[in-house]
Amino acid sequence: MQLSRAPAIRVVSPLASNTVSQRPAHGSAAVIKEITEGLLADAAYTSPKFLYDSLGSKLFEAICELPEYYPTRTEAGIFAAYGADMANAIGAGSSLIDLGAGNCAKAASLFPLLKPAQYVPVDISRDFLLGAVAQLQQRFPQIEMTALGLDFSSGFALPDSVRGERRVFFYPGSSIGNFSPEQAVSFLRGLRANAGEDGGLLIGVDLIKDHAVLDAAYDDALGVTGAFNLNMLRHLNHLIGADFDVGQWKHVAFFNADRSRIEMHLEARCPLTVSWPGGERDFARGERIHTEDSYKYTRQSFVALLEKAGFATSRMWTDKDGWFAVIHARAS
Repeated sequence: MQLSRAPAIRVVSPLASNTVSQRPAHGSAAVIKEITEGLLADAAYTSPKFLYDSLGSKLFEAICELPEYYPTRTEAGIFAAYGADMANAIGAGSSLIDLGAGNCAKAASLFPLLKPAQYVPVDISRDFLLGAVAQLQQRFPQIEMTALGLDFSSGFALPDSVRGERRVFFYPGSSIGNFSPEQAVSFLRGLRANAGEDGGLLIGVDLIKDHAVLDAAYDDALGVTGAFNLNMLRHLNHLIGADFDVGQWKHVAFFNADRSRIEMHLEARCPLTVSWPGGERDFARGERIHTEDSYKYTRQSFVALLEKAGFATSRMWTDKDGWFAVIHARAS
């Protein structure tokens, strides 16, 4: 049960506890500020980008292999069936900018069809990305590759090393669902501005379907998604020098029909206190940290979102059950 009481928060001097002061924080000042503000909010939350350290990225790879997690295999089926149509719509010789690239496997599967002149994978987990790109460059030496390890969730400027012509943003896997609809429009407007007049977007979108299917996809029987969610606590310990005990928390995920989104939370199994250099917070048993949303759309509602962001919709491809869509949107 989500508790609505005001949190018990204490800001402490870094010298007040030797244990706290000796735990190093490895995040930047901006990252530490973002995380601590979320933890100290009335209803605690974190950004889903903090799910992805090196271990988190590997756990997400494992999630994509689970029978319950339909998005990856359904989207892959769409690419396999309609990849040639997508390539005809986009044309060869583009600069393919892969947002949240991870292990780069999805983009790489399309290289023979899309024939990009340049591949620009972008991911917050820099070390994991660099390893993936090093292997990929050996397989496709003819493609220029520029890896960018950065957080693109709040907007970014592409470096001069990225070609300015024919920029095609590739955003598969329904990661756009991590943004609220209002945030998604703002994010997509940023992509539209970076795409220029001859670019575009190839994006995967998860569609509304039976709630039981959605719930199982984010709370699998093996508990891999739970491990992925709980691993965030280890990552937060590293970034802000906190003392989260993973064993004191459990994974909670469900579809919120009123908001058309999956919600993921971490719920305290017992009363506990989490501290970090400069602050701490008490959590009651059952109190939650909101870690991720994944919004689901109808075909019509997402096309409207793209148009509001300034894109012209070109083509849409779906699986036979209508569970997932891949959309090519032109910049103009």
